[in-house]
Amino acid sequence: MTKYIEKTAKTEDEAIAQALAELGLERDEVSVEIIERAKNGFFGIGASPAVVRVSYEVQESKADKVTAFLTGLFARMDVSAELHITEQEDGSIDVELTGDSIGAIIGRRGEMLDAIQHLTNYAVNHGETGRTRITIDAENYRAKRVEALERLAQKVAAKAVKYRRNVTLEPMNAYERHIIHAALQDYAGVTTYSTGSEPNRRIVVAYERPAGQREFSRDRDSRDRRERRDRRERRDRDQSESRPAAPAEPVDPRVEAENARIREQVRQQNSGSSGSPTREWL
Repeated sequence: MTKYIEKTAKTEDEAIAQALAELGLERDEVSVEIIERAKNGFFGIGASPAVVRVSYEVQESKADKVTAFLTGLFARMDVSAELHITEQEDGSIDVELTGDSIGAIIGRRGEMLDAIQHLTNYAVNHGETGRTRITIDAENYRAKRVEALERLAQKVAAKAVKYRRNVTLEPMNAYERHIIHAALQDYAGVTTYSTGSEPNRRIVVAYERPAGQREFSRDRDSRDRRERRDRRERRDRDQSESRPAAPAEPVDPRVEAENARIREQVRQQNSGSSGSPTREWL
């Protein structure tokens, strides 16, 4: 990044010397542009000092890049925000935003804030050999969001254990999914996993039956089924016994006589065809 200063003196050399002294640089580390040469005039009349511009290269810090990028971005978005930049010992940069337009900067569920953070990381680290992590927050929104997600995770896990079924959460970004996974990694009775693809990837809080209770639960379910079947059979038997027996239908004498005649014919045929006694079936 190129910066410059302008100096005025009686001569060009004096102006350059003043600029170098102020910058603490050597003559070969700067470039000099003479804006106006010194004029002696006639007996001091019409004299003018020399004006020089001394340009020099400075290594722009990552914090300066962040400030320049966000200032230009917010100007295009037509929003105003104050930037409070903190450089951490590990080289990362934290940016806290304050102002009257914070709602527009945060967006729905922090989506706009995440987009601004992503663009800032890309713009500042593009072309650099080392990557610097830049975190952007707005009036402590991220800390509040973490607390809300942790409370949600506990509530959903308790619901999954109570009703013994899986619960699927709304789509979340990778950072928020990480918070849910971390909050429930030691929660007894549930396990978490992600499903779907971005931007609709979401977390499933799955009920996980304790290993020591699986056989017991299976035996209990089998016993319950047997008891329900026994109760149903006893109920049907009691209803059958309490129902009055149907009266016997009257027998038609003509039908009875016809049946007797048929039995007699069959008996005679069997007696004539074989000398041995034949068992009568009708």
